[in-house]
Amino acid sequence: MSTVSVRIDEALVEAARAAAKAEYRTVQGQIEFWTKVGRAALDNPDLPASFIADCLMSMAEPHEDSTVFVPRSKVRA
Repeated sequence: MSTVSVRIDEALVEAARAAAKAEYRTVQGQIEFWTKVGRAALDNPDLPASFIADCLMSMAEPHEDSTVFVPRSKVRA
């Protein structure tokens, strides 16, 4: 993967640093995540940003850690 240097407002970097610490990401990883969420939100204006973020996080999870979806109508008590 290649890298590119960009200038980013210091306040944004500090906000990313705080969010990255809380979400166990690097500052670079946090900014990349925010960028992906923002781009997907612009492409899908009808979806809430929190839904987009949750989808992106779930897509990044290892397949081995996933569980099978069982609709509530199929669950028997």
